[in-house]
Amino acid sequence: MTRIAVVTGGNKGIGFCIVKQLCQKFNGIVYLTARNTNLGQAAVTELEKLGLKPHFHQLDVSDDDSVNVFKEYLSKTYNRLDILINNAAIAFKMDATDPFGIQAEETLKINYFGLKKVCNALYPLLKPHARVVHLSSGAGHLSKIPGASLRAKLSDPDLTEEDLDKLMNDFISSAKAGTHVEAGWPQSAYSVSKVGVSTLTRIHQKLFDKDAREDLVVNSVHPGFVDTDMTSHGRSSAFSRYRASMMTPDRGAQAPVYLALLPPNTDIKGKYIWSDNTVVDWLAESTPPL
Repeated sequence: MTRIAVVTGGNKGIGFCIVKQLCQKFNGIVYLTARNTNLGQAAVTELEKLGLKPHFHQLDVSDDDSVNVFKEYLSKTYNRLDILINNAAIAFKMDATDPFGIQAEETLKINYFGLKKVCNALYPLLKPHARVVHLSSGAGHLSKIPGASLRAKLSDPDLTEEDLDKLMNDFISSAKAGTHVEAGWPQSAYSVSKVGVSTLTRIHQKLFDKDAREDLVVNSVHPGFVDTDMTSHGRSSAFSRYRASMMTPDRGAQAPVYLALLPPNTDIKGKYIWSDNTVVDWLAESTPPL
């Protein structure tokens, strides 16, 4: 029996280091996936130089055909999946000139709806005791949503995936109309996308708890403030206060890998995890320091 792990967006940054650490610790095959085939294969070559043996498959989380091709490949080749780490994400820079409505649509297309697309395709392949990790963020805590009414909707224990989709689409619509702040949303599409991911984690775990497959677990994780392209390597003035605590990508990969390798029948499920592996109350009024 060959166990299978998949990491999305694995060609650089935290994703690359997650693949590296899984290759070192996971007893099975680790798939590094990336939208760009050349960049993905180059990343695999770099890991091979370290004596590691990741496999590669192209995967664009926003593209139906790409996701379906990967699903069919895994299904026909292994008919199983034991670890899924949803790392692929984008963030517009602070100086981006794109209209905010476009930023909202493109960010949620990848970070929320793309993640969902991968889950919908690959969840049927999960085997008992499988582990799913959604990369969230410190920006994905519920307290980042200013509107009390929105926070109440997002934290509703009866919220469904369809309800959450509607809220995410409502944000996009209001962002395009320029009414998102009035509606209670923050001035950050990235934050909304990651709050969506954190919320989705709670919904997915409830579904897993009712699943006939034993011990399916999903958690979301804030990996820390990490020195990557997404954070502009700390050079942006927006991140100046975090520079002293900036982590290496290897350190940022630590918590996602910890969650991916949780032991059987863990109590850590459906949770929001901080970079030091602690469970953080997603419903609290504020978050711990980054």
